[in-house]
Amino acid sequence: MSLTLDSRLLLVPLAIRKDKKNYIVEDQTTGDFFEMPVVCIDAIELIQTDLPLGEIEQQLKAKYPNEEIDLIDFAKQLSELKLVVEMDGVIIDRKENKGESLGYLWISPQIGKFFFNKGSYLVYAALLVMIIYLFITKPGLFPHYKDLFISDYMMLNIPVWILLTFCLVLFHEFGHVLAMRAKNLPTRLEIGHRLFLVVLETDMSAVWKLPSTDRNVLYLAGLCFDTVILSLALLGQLMFANGSGVFLSILNIIILDTFIRIVYQCCIYMKTDLYYVFENTSGCYNLMENAQDMIRKRLPFRKAQSSEEVIFTGERKTVFIYSIFYFIGVALTISLYFFFYLPQLLFAWKKIIPGFSEGAATLPFWDAMLFSLQIIVGLSLLLYSWRKKSSTT
Repeated sequence: MSLTLDSRLLLVPLAIRKDKKNYIVEDQTTGDFFEMPVVCIDAIELIQTDLPLGEIEQQLKAKYPNEEIDLIDFAKQLSELKLVVEMDGVIIDRKENKGESLGYLWISPQIGKFFFNKGSYLVYAALLVMIIYLFITKPGLFPHYKDLFISDYMMLNIPVWILLTFCLVLFHEFGHVLAMRAKNLPTRLEIGHRLFLVVLETDMSAVWKLPSTDRNVLYLAGLCFDTVILSLALLGQLMFANGSGVFLSILNIIILDTFIRIVYQCCIYMKTDLYYVFENTSGCYNLMENAQDMIRKRLPFRKAQSSEEVIFTGERKTVFIYSIFYFIGVALTISLYFFFYLPQLLFAWKKIIPGFSEGAATLPFWDAMLFSLQIIVGLSLLLYSWRKKSSTT
């Protein structure tokens, strides 16, 4: 059916909330959220009064003389977003794909509020200050790339690291879960990736139900739990300096892993927790995509190409500032690879290479084989994560 200025639309149930600069529109049947300027909100409200598109267009042109108003084009966009139920009395086949439902509703909001309240925020801030103070005053506590290797056999180091990392990441993500439940919001855990690292991710799409002032706490919840773990591990190193070598080695891995994860959060050229804090605080959504578009347009070899701007009025300065932090994040990532990941890889490589030439009857040979198998399994998980992400985009 073709749209005309005489067409009338029936929309899905919508919840509309004012945000910092524009409005957040929620499709209450699917839980999807969309950012729209005020002129679109006025159009939606008029559509809901069953006025024809032509009459709505005339009213909006009178109210917004400096705006380009095209109701037929807007109606097509609403249809593409699957927000239209009927058009001129004809039901539209929306073919909804609701995906997996969110959960963790069995966790009481009171439990979440125990960990996330005004008093706990002060505790997390104090722990962060203590961590910085310990690193400055006691440089020996600073993590080293060799902290990953607690055994001379590489096949033992990877499982220990994977187990500890899984527990630490789960603890980080559980911080997000508890923060979501503190606001009585549903969520779920899923597998994702950051560059070459397989990670767990908490689905936080429901945060758009909250006003912007309440979202940052949920984004920072994982980092709050990281400060608890890192501070306990550092204090453990101080209190048990003469303790068991294995125990101290495990604490070293915890410090190394947590420290790297916190630094990664500062790499906001990826959609890390701090990226969402930056985005939410500025009120500029799709910040990464807009910044990437701005950067591409300033590259000499991309000058001939052009793409439609999607930056809202007044956001260009914020996108430019983010672009600076974008490059700082890239520099941080390169530093992490230079000071930690590449030295670890070279150290492990030097350890296992001789084992391949010692014969199948020797332990070094099987150490090298099993270590290689572990690396292959890790890469397979990464490829699965990439494939899953590409299939949903």
